[in-house]
Amino acid sequence: MTIHHVARRLPEISELRDHCRSMAMLEAILSPEWADRHYSFDAHWSAGEEMASMRNGSGDEFSIVFSDAGAYIRGFAHESPMSPYANDGPWPGVLDDVPDVFRSCVEEPAFADEDGMPAVTACAWRERGDGAWKAGTIEFPDDGAGDPDGSAYLFRLLADRAPEAFQRFAEDYYEIPVPLAAIQHVFARRPVTSEVVAALNPEVALDALAKDTAEIGYPTGDRADT
Repeated sequence: MTIHHVARRLPEISELRDHCRSMAMLEAILSPEWADRHYSFDAHWSAGEEMASMRNGSGDEFSIVFSDAGAYIRGFAHESPMSPYANDGPWPGVLDDVPDVFRSCVEEPAFADEDGMPAVTACAWRERGDGAWKAGTIEFPDDGAGDPDGSAYLFRLLADRAPEAFQRFAEDYYEIPVPLAAIQHVFARRPVTSEVVAALNPEVALDALAKDTAEIGYPTGDRADT
């Protein structure tokens, strides 16, 4: 699987944004310590921009910038043969076709190392009004594992958005049972209740999630946002 395969499985921008928010909300409940979470969402990342992110603690990560222009996805798999550190720069084609409206994302210092090297092995984008996600024209290396740019691992919960997929991830990562009904509740963007929080993590109180809920932009009223 490559970024081209992932791009074909991604939903529209608004649906992807809500899915990322839901995963971030679930992780905020499961892991009170932000640094221990995989999935996060910052609804106030910068003026007019929101950002979803993933970090696995071992050097693999992705960022998705949502803006009026659309959405820009950057992924970095540190052991990928397409790593910029193995090729003196981003792999040919990964960033070359990114449209000008997302150039600020390509040049974003937060997505590069201290020397300005873009930390990227996979990239996709979708402008507002586009009918599909796009990725660059790339000749992928044969890595022998079918995941040359890390997309299969990095974006697995974006390509497979079923509650059961998140349940498998969470139970493996946190090594605890994670009730499917609670995941389905949050994936439906219903306001989080004390019962849902207790089902996911009895050591966390609903009131303690106020800061996370505001940062994520998760609905808090009687009805989910639309």
